[in-house]
Amino acid sequence: MLGQLLLAASGSGIVRRSVSGFPLTRKVVDRFVAGESVQEARNAIERLRDANLAVTVDHLGEETRDARAAETVAQAYVTLLEALKPLQLGRRGEVSVKLSAVGQRLDDGMALEHARQICAAAAANGSTVTLDMEDHTTVDSTLGILRKLREDYPATGVAIQAYLFRSEDDCRDLAHEGSRVRLVKGAYREPASVAHQDKQDVDKAYVRCLRILMAGKGYPMVATHDDRLISITELLADRFGRTLGDHEFQMLYGIRTDRQEALAGAGHTVRVYVPYGDDWYGYFMRRLAERPANVAFFLRALGGK
Repeated sequence: MLGQLLLAASGSGIVRRSVSGFPLTRKVVDRFVAGESVQEARNAIERLRDANLAVTVDHLGEETRDARAAETVAQAYVTLLEALKPLQLGRRGEVSVKLSAVGQRLDDGMALEHARQICAAAAANGSTVTLDMEDHTTVDSTLGILRKLREDYPATGVAIQAYLFRSEDDCRDLAHEGSRVRLVKGAYREPASVAHQDKQDVDKAYVRCLRILMAGKGYPMVATHDDRLISITELLADRFGRTLGDHEFQMLYGIRTDRQEALAGAGHTVRVYVPYGDDWYGYFMRRLAERPANVAFFLRALGGK
């Protein structure tokens, strides 16, 4: 129930203004967001690199409904990738892109063209792009754009949200050689007609999708902080003859950093999802909705403890 309320709040302009204007909010946001500028993001990325962690960087923003704003977001990614080039991260320094931020709500062709620009800048770094998945109304569009991007940039990845009823079929379609799929539980408020609502049902759906991906020929990117799901991933890797180099774990910036470093120390590729930028509100509220521990952290900060 609390999670649903927070997801509803993520779309509320009134709540947004209240939360954003509260002085202590910044203290909490800094845990989950790497900063507002490219330089702050780069500093965080260097720290993660030094801890043997890979990154995927998200310039925060979504649902752009203005062509000029969409172009600005695309250029922000190009600028970021140019700033990261001296770090020589290669595939360990990719970016994540929400297509709605680069014009998907306006026109698929516009979003595709902007995504191509970002893919080209990533390729110049020896890296790639993963398309974030948003609410269920965008899935077909996102997968269509993915297919077109892969004609020139075959390593382009995509996120699949396990809580959607359709996701097992999508995973089967994507579990082919060369395909990179980030499996997440899902962080949007979806109706019961298209998505599992109960946490246990979501977890079961995640395991079913995970099994499909691990049994396939693609490159699964297992996005979870759940120790049980991490253990299941390791069991499935053993069952299907996978090695440490043909799949990876992904975790969010600022969450379970000790677990991130432990997995990396054991030889796993661990990629940290690093958000930056000033449009942090929607991302921040979804992080609170995902885990009660995040809400407790927020309340302790507001209480000054």
